[in-house]
Amino acid sequence: MVLAVLWPSTRTRAFQQPLTPTFRSGTLGVRVDVLVTDGRKPVAGLTAEDFDLRDNGVPQAIKLVDAAAVPLNVVLALDVSASVTGARERDLIAASEALLDGFTSIDRAALTTFNQAVQSRIPLTSDLTSIRQALHEIEPSGHTALLDGVYVALAGTLTQPGRSLIVVCTDGSDVSSWLRTEDVLQSATRSNAVIYGVVTRDAARATALEALTDASGGEVLRVASSAALRDAFRKILETFRQRYVLAYTPAGVPSGGFHRLDVRVKRRGLTVKTRPGYLGVEATK
Repeated sequence: MVLAVLWPSTRTRAFQQPLTPTFRSGTLGVRVDVLVTDGRKPVAGLTAEDFDLRDNGVPQAIKLVDAAAVPLNVVLALDVSASVTGARERDLIAASEALLDGFTSIDRAALTTFNQAVQSRIPLTSDLTSIRQALHEIEPSGHTALLDGVYVALAGTLTQPGRSLIVVCTDGSDVSSWLRTEDVLQSATRSNAVIYGVVTRDAARATALEALTDASGGEVLRVASSAALRDAFRKILETFRQRYVLAYTPAGVPSGGFHRLDVRVKRRGLTVKTRPGYLGVEATK
């Protein structure tokens, strides 16, 4: 599927339909991905009793989901603008394949690329060979529409079982998106997906990407050069697997509206990284 954002009518059809929220409150429950670190080292071995989670300031009874038993949905959202040529393109492909090498039999991947248009090349699939083949068919050209690309990547994770991770890689500034940062931020707060970004140190500050990763509980990694992409992609997948998954049914708070999340660990000296909140919907009767 190609979303070529060229005319206002195309924008209306492709982007003005809101993403259906999957990150819900009410009787459906809420699931929260949490990274706990000691310095920069992920901390393992915690139990539900080690966490304190508050939804809009109200303590919640949580359960710890066995994250290892939950399949991953990993969307590669790759900048394929004209600057991604030669060694940069080869390094990007090698990094993407290294990430796929870390998959288990229950994990799935998808491939979305963006320049001034967005192309959903391969939807979520366990057929990793098709992803690898599509990577080698990339032909960089044009300018960068980062926000539009992230939006389409988010849309590809909706209603999907499992845990969703979006890996966004770009080496340039967004100069072609039709969507605004606030539009995509709203979609991120409606989704369970965690967004990680990878940019080179010589790239312009990725303000919009940083806002999206913060809103989803991820982060932006800056690498010295495209040659370092392989290690960055591997690190993202390894770190994501070490996150905790907390689940609860909200109690004592309204179903709809924005819910502020406050997640803490009772052990001293540890750092918690998670999304700051989620956008709930009214529970159906």
